[in-house]
Amino acid sequence: MTKPTKTRQNKTVPTKIKVADFVRGVENPTRRADTNAVLKLMRAATGKRAQMWGESIIGFGRYEYQYASGREGEFFLTGLSPRKQSLVIYIMGGFEAHEKLLAKLGKHKRGKSCLYINKLADVDQDVLTRLITNSVKLMRKKHGVVA
Repeated sequence: MTKPTKTRQNKTVPTKIKVADFVRGVENPTRRADTNAVLKLMRAATGKRAQMWGESIIGFGRYEYQYASGREGEFFLTGLSPRKQSLVIYIMGGFEAHEKLLAKLGKHKRGKSCLYINKLADVDQDVLTRLITNSVKLMRKKHGVVA
């Protein structure tokens, strides 16, 4: 039997950076406008205010987790990062429960919990709203909410 590891500090943690300052610094005007639109969707889905996590991720709400290894921590319920290549939307529970919605979403790519969108005009915003809202509900059901 393996011994549980000691709890480690996450690399991505809440910071004091102001979200509005960060968003104003997004150079591409379309990406900046898309970021503001998704911020509104996430605020409505979580009922929480946006907070910077690290230097480039905007997160909403918090949940606590603990892995079988003993590692535990805290992370955001949903979030986004306006990167140069794409807008990254964090669907923290992964995509398995959302396949039907993803089929209707429009042009996107995905990683384990990352949804990559070039621009909001490429996707159905109603479907994106449902995807974010459903993901937040699943995370709250599984983990509860810290803040």
